Amino acid sequence: MQEIILKSKKHGMLTLIVCIIVELASIAAFIAGAAMENGGLAVAGAIVACIGWIPLCGLRILKPQEALVLTLFGKYIGTIKGEGFYAVNPFCVAVNPAAKTKLNQSGDVDKSAPMSATEMKMAMLDKKISLKIMTLSNNRQKINDCLGNPVEIGIAVTWRVVDTAKAVFNVDNFKEYLSLQCDSALRNIVRVYPYDVAPGVDTTGDGVEDDGSLRGSSEVVAARIRDEIQKRVDEAGIEIVEARITYLAYAPEIAAVMLQRQQASAIIDARKMIVDGAVGMVEMALEKLNENQIVHLDEERKAAMVSNLLVVLCGNHDTQPIVNTGSLY
Repeated sequence: MQEIILKSKKHGMLTLIVCIIVELASIAAFIAGAAMENGGLAVAGAIVACIGWIPLCGLRILKPQEALVLTLFGKYIGTIKGEGFYAVNPFCVAVNPAAKTKLNQSGDVDKSAPMSATEMKMAMLDKKISLKIMTLSNNRQKINDCLGNPVEIGIAVTWRVVDTAKAVFNVDNFKEYLSLQCDSALRNIVRVYPYDVAPGVDTTGDGVEDDGSLRGSSEVVAARIRDEIQKRVDEAGIEIVEARITYLAYAPEIAAVMLQRQQASAIIDARKMIVDGAVGMVEMALEKLNENQIVHLDEERKAAMVSNLLVVLCGNHDTQPIVNTGSLY
């Protein structure tokens, strides 16, 4: 389906003025014919007065970044875009199958709250398609990552309609179609990545393991999600401007265990750093003692000194020193 832009229909004000003049003239002719007992003039005035208002049904007003897809007896005749006062064929019908569908800024397609009779009537009358950049923030999903760990993830997708004909005629409801494709693309991409960096994982498909992860490569993951969605919605005339991860966490059933694992890893890393620093300090102390010849220690005393220094430097609590007031040996 190829979009057709109607550019020569922006003469709504002229049509309105002409219709008003014709109606006034026909009423005047009817009155004059009745006064002069001229039946032909009165009948002509009455007929014109009855049909002269029909072109007014073809008047359309559009605000910036709005469009109307028009059909005439079931055939697509074109789209009018941009702000202005338009006059089209009064028998044309505007088509927008997603007019009654709402995409919340902080949720998925809203189907829970039924529309009132007034809202439904307004939605049926207002068939305009917005060309503005809009946001779809789909509900959080529980998806297994490449290691099988369940994670909860949510994304926000900014999008806009770029081809109104494809959006209206190629899919049944382009808003629901977009929401479904966002869910599907998100699942496909998340299954490729681990939540955190893991050994032996290839996220790029080149056969070489890498450090890609949902938590550490959020920009790369978001770009891949955007590209995946774009491929799926091209036929619906939709452009994906951006996709961002708005929420990422382990699922509740494993969150506590994974937190303990992260804490254990952090404790191990901290202990390793402390031990490395303590060994370096002990080595430096022994070198200084030997260099300045402050005291001569045999191997047994050096071992005792190293043990005491490591206890002091690696301990979790402050040490309580024991002062030796006797001889060294």
